[in-house]
Amino acid sequence: MSKKEAKYQRLFSQLEALLSKETSFISQLATINAVLYHKNPGYFWIGFYFVQNGRLLVGPYQGPVACQELEYPKGVCWASVLSKEEIIVKDVESFPDHIACDSRSKSELVIPMVNEANEVVAVLDVDSDKLNNFDKTDAAGLTRILSLINTKLLNDYVKANKF
Repeated sequence: MSKKEAKYQRLFSQLEALLSKETSFISQLATINAVLYHKNPGYFWIGFYFVQNGRLLVGPYQGPVACQELEYPKGVCWASVLSKEEIIVKDVESFPDHIACDSRSKSELVIPMVNEANEVVAVLDVDSDKLNNFDKTDAAGLTRILSLINTKLLNDYVKANKF
């Protein structure tokens, strides 16, 4: 196991304990953001964007002030929503139509979250102020961490908010 894989295993275990009894979807997201932001020096910004009524709106996050809404269909987050795939961007300047909420962002990783109908309802967006900061190990570690989110809470939240 690599050093990075071991770090994600420790983070998974820590978050598993914190989230196991949490009954609020938003609290789960906020806790994930806080732990990951403070335990990963390369994370400049981390947060969730929600797909709601054809819009991509910011949710819980840590870091500098975020774009409140991401213009359709531009940027890495929309690309992830539309493809239903994780996207790793080594240099955001090379990504067509990249949305620069903060010019200090240099690399990015976005992972889609799907509901019970296999629709993308949100994305986890992670930015770094370093080039080439993310790889498949980060994507796998974060995807595993997202599996801790209670699916029922996610689906209930989506239904209650008329996504």
